[in-house]
Amino acid sequence: MTVEADAFVRWMIAEDVLQFGDFELKSGRRSPYFFNLGAIDNGAAYHRLGVAYAALASALPEAPQVLFGPAYKGIPIAVAASVALAREQGVNVGVAFNRKEAKAHGEGGRLVGSAMAGQRVVVVDDTITDGAAKIEACELISAAGGSVTGVLIAMDRREHVAGGGTAVEHLEARLRVPVRSIARLEDVVRILAADPAEAGRLETVLAYRDRYCAVE
Repeated sequence: MTVEADAFVRWMIAEDVLQFGDFELKSGRRSPYFFNLGAIDNGAAYHRLGVAYAALASALPEAPQVLFGPAYKGIPIAVAASVALAREQGVNVGVAFNRKEAKAHGEGGRLVGSAMAGQRVVVVDDTITDGAAKIEACELISAAGGSVTGVLIAMDRREHVAGGGTAVEHLEARLRVPVRSIARLEDVVRILAADPAEAGRLETVLAYRDRYCAVE
């Protein structure tokens, strides 16, 4: 998927989703780059994003019947990917998501959207820091009777976590399902390395990678 990943990384930079500077992550680390799909804010961009996730979903060993987007960033991703699957591949899947807090009036509860009982459910989100949000989502899906068959993210930062290995590797081992990404840190490194004007950014990203990340 090198060609697709390269195009995706370049597009993420153009959309200001992939930013370079000095950022504090949820983990407390200082990072020279930050990936924020929350910067996507228009229909054309969501269409392209949905197509990328749809391609990833269609490559899973088991085709999803429902896409689940953890609140909040995962919600529009799930919607965009489901629309892309329907329009680009003629595959109609359900969409579900959770509320941060249970609703006490109206229909109530924490879950919104397609019923998941007896369904193959794939979780879609932007990235993985420690996997806690994805594990919570999987617990909600299981409690609703669904079966989690995969997790899809846009960017795998390839960062080490306590106990060794990366966050994605730990989540995959814990859930025992495929955890796939559209792009990885090495794709970002390759794009920066191909442009002499990006030498400064490349140096800081490589220093961070060598200290905190799995090197491929």
